[in-house]
Amino acid sequence: MFLCLYIRAWEMLLVILVVYSAWICPFEFAFLSYKLDALFIVDLVVNGFFAVDIVLTFFVAYVDNRTYLLTDDHKKIAVRYLSSWFIFDVCSTAPLQSFSLVFTKHNGGLGFKALNMLRLWRLRRVSALFARLEKDIRFDYFWTRCTKLISVTLFAVHCAGCFYYLIADKYPNPRKTWIGAEYPNFKQQSVWKRYIASMYWSIVTLTTTGYGDLHAQNTIEMLFDIVYMLFNLGLTSYLIGNMTNLVVHWTSRTRTFRDTVRACTEFAARNQLPPRIQDQMLSHICLKFKTEGMKQQETLNELPRAIRSNIAQYLFLPTVQKVLLFNGVSHNFLFQMVAHFLAF
Repeated sequence: MFLCLYIRAWEMLLVILVVYSAWICPFEFAFLSYKLDALFIVDLVVNGFFAVDIVLTFFVAYVDNRTYLLTDDHKKIAVRYLSSWFIFDVCSTAPLQSFSLVFTKHNGGLGFKALNMLRLWRLRRVSALFARLEKDIRFDYFWTRCTKLISVTLFAVHCAGCFYYLIADKYPNPRKTWIGAEYPNFKQQSVWKRYIASMYWSIVTLTTTGYGDLHAQNTIEMLFDIVYMLFNLGLTSYLIGNMTNLVVHWTSRTRTFRDTVRACTEFAARNQLPPRIQDQMLSHICLKFKTEGMKQQETLNELPRAIRSNIAQYLFLPTVQKVLLFNGVSHNFLFQMVAHFLAF
């Protein structure tokens, strides 16, 4: 029990570090030069946590996809990990740019900064977390799904803004860039002002607002804008499709309930049924609406017959034994009879 809690806590810690990596990787790539400072130490510590996780993975049991049995054989665990995600995990954890800074006294330029983007491979942990939360009944599916969609949107906006600034920063003529045309001395401004300008452009472009104050000034930026806007078409379709599906699923039961109540009321009025019968009809419809989401009978039908019999005996046998009609009847007969009762 305590081991499971420790594993969950460790996984949540890694997810928090993944969120940090997802933000800092594009930000470092576009805005910062690598040097020995506090951020250098933080990156090393974060990489150290993921290096420890690589070692721990060799000792974590897994469920075999063919037999659905838990496998705890260390040799099989190692073979499975080495043949799947091991290489990707090592590449995303190795501090390549740090090695360049320490051993060659320079930051390795754009090439090593690009290699550091391999840390984004860690995002698969966040995807796995959301997949698990969507199946966890302790968390509301609607809000879990909304959180995932918002996270995807924010990550896309962040990456696009950082990459677009990098194009301007590396362009030979800074004044002929999207940000240089508006702020000629943008490189002398604080990094946070430049970052806010990049996020402003990214959000305006994503939402297709297009104020026109920040726009492409050279061919490279135009090409990036084309790719980003085409990507936004797919992202927007994905977001709208998911939100529509969530809203429709959320309101479909209520809409069906209202239609049923309206039809029942019209039937009672057309046939001039007395108020007592009308109340009984509406009470039954309300009760069905409240218990429909439980799907009790569907859940019981999925269980083995022996478990269904035990449940039926627990629910109905004490009540049946109190009925005078069944006094003196054998217990075997009562057991067989209650096994066919349905729970509502």
